[in-house]
Amino acid sequence: MKTVTTLQNVMLINALSSGATALSLLLVPGLISDLFGRGEKLPFIAVGIFLLVFAYLVFTQSRKTYIHKGWLKFIIALDILWVVESAIILIPQLFQFTTWGYILIAAVALWVALMALLQMKGLKQLTTVNS
Repeated sequence: MKTVTTLQNVMLINALSSGATALSLLLVPGLISDLFGRGEKLPFIAVGIFLLVFAYLVFTQSRKTYIHKGWLKFIIALDILWVVESAIILIPQLFQFTTWGYILIAAVALWVALMALLQMKGLKQLTTVNS
């Protein structure tokens, strides 16, 4: 039971941090785009919408008494995809962002990687307990 509770807490933290990021992108896209050195707000709004949907998915799954392994694997896959896409932006420094923009991308990618690792650990423990 402790494994499930710990995993639910990690998923809740993932949902809340994703939701907070989504709200920042949606409520102040001009400020965020300026921080990144870009004039366009639409890409930041689009990412905000994605993160809001993602946060809702993770939140609803974190509140269930039974964690569905398929949904958890999907959430982990999306987290890993976020980290890979961040690396694709960071390594060649695509989009000519400001230094602060690249620092924020790296910081978020590290946070998301941590969430993915902790969720993978929880998935492994769930699989061990249920075997």
